[in-house]
Amino acid sequence: MVRYYLPKGMRYSSLKEREQFYTREFRIDKVEEWLKTVEGRIVFAVIIGRHTRIYPAKYKEDASTTIIIDEYASIEEVKNLIIEFLPESVYYDRNAYQSENKIVGQELAFDLDPENITCPVHGSLAEKMKKGQGLGFCELELQLVKEQALSLYEYLEKSFSLLKIVYSGRGYHIHVFDKNAYKMTKKEKQQLAKTVKAKGFPIDEWVTVGDMRLIRLPHSLHGLVSRIAIPLDFDELRCFDPINDNRCIPMFLKA
Repeated sequence: MVRYYLPKGMRYSSLKEREQFYTREFRIDKVEEWLKTVEGRIVFAVIIGRHTRIYPAKYKEDASTTIIIDEYASIEEVKNLIIEFLPESVYYDRNAYQSENKIVGQELAFDLDPENITCPVHGSLAEKMKKGQGLGFCELELQLVKEQALSLYEYLEKSFSLLKIVYSGRGYHIHVFDKNAYKMTKKEKQQLAKTVKAKGFPIDEWVTVGDMRLIRLPHSLHGLVSRIAIPLDFDELRCFDPINDNRCIPMFLKA
């Protein structure tokens, strides 16, 4: 299997390293703090080894499957399930659920990933995919996507007031927690995504429109790059360096 090219210092996490992170370092108090803003009942999900092809042998058949976690008594129980699966990625469902799984809205989000940047060295996303590098990215793309996130945040501030930024491990997510944003129809979100794209932002439209409802859980480990997904204030983002910032580097890379 061809490995994705990544900036210096970023690499796949081993199973042992995933276990170390989730048993010793994963901050469920921080997760609970984040989820206070999210409306409705929370559904979690994990992907064990779809992109890295690193997974516990007993879960080989489910390595590429999205495993939904919707029955749990506490966040501590969710943590224990994550330790059982040792996934490369952990997500939560942006749908707002009431009783009996009735969907009453969806959190609006914008996903900016570095591979969507057309790079003078590595080319467009289509060119990267031809080389089997659809999720690969370099330091220049990482810097350019941060600039996109800064500009998009400033653009969205004109329409929304409750915005939060998360460094996802590779790119950036901008979450919108305004009440009216939860009630937007698919058509309204399609129009918004179209407008944002027309402004030159390389967002993943399927996330904004809602076709992809899962989004990476803040404070979880991105196993493809060995970085922790962390919320950032807008002012922090300007000088944020995901290659060297200790806040997003797990302990197993500091040893």
